Amino acid sequence: MEKRKTPEADIERKRVAWRILGFMAVFAFILSALAWTSYEIKETGGLAFDQLDMLEDEIIPVATTPPPPPPPPPPATTVIEIVEDEEEIEEELVVEDLDLDENTEIVEIEYEEEEVVDDTPFMVVENMPALGECKELRGDERNQCTQLEIIKFIQKNTKYPPIAKDAGIQGTVFVYFVVDRDGKVKDAKVLRPVDSRLDKEALRVVNSLPTFEPGKQRGKSVNVQYTIPVKFVIR
Repeated sequence: MEKRKTPEADIERKRVAWRILGFMAVFAFILSALAWTSYEIKETGGLAFDQLDMLEDEIIPVATTPPPPPPPPPPATTVIEIVEDEEEIEEELVVEDLDLDENTEIVEIEYEEEEVVDDTPFMVVENMPALGECKELRGDERNQCTQLEIIKFIQKNTKYPPIAKDAGIQGTVFVYFVVDRDGKVKDAKVLRPVDSRLDKEALRVVNSLPTFEPGKQRGKSVNVQYTIPVKFVIR
């Protein structure tokens, strides 16, 4: 069958174009509809005037600190009443009469004062303690003689401890002692130790010193202190 229409008048050829135009028209309508869409705005967050009135009517009490209580009254002062003692003392002090005449002797009672003794030892006194023949001397000569006698006695009577000697222990032990008012040695102690065995021997020989003639100060016997070096040497 022959076609009568011209190609320009054929509608089938323009179907795609018209379809595109239709889609575009629908899309344009949808966009215009969305543009004209309105939203209802609801105001919130504010208080109505009637609510404000209710808040004004409702008073919130404010907590306040109660005032401190008044201070307690001062304690009652105890009043001490002094009452005069009107009671008469019936007993009286009776003083007996003493018969005194010119022949009456008055005896004086003497109280002996206790002498306070000072035990603090002296280092130097007028008359230093003395040993042996030194007792006849005086002054510094007496003192030098006594020190020499002490050294001689210590050298003669000191025994070197065998254990310390075998171990080769040697040195000088300084010993302090006091010659008391009776001339006896007391309070001996080691001031500078070397070895326990040497220290013990030095104390022993010092305590064995003979009795001294005590030192005197202003005519009275006093305590006098000494410090003697006891030398241990292995030869």
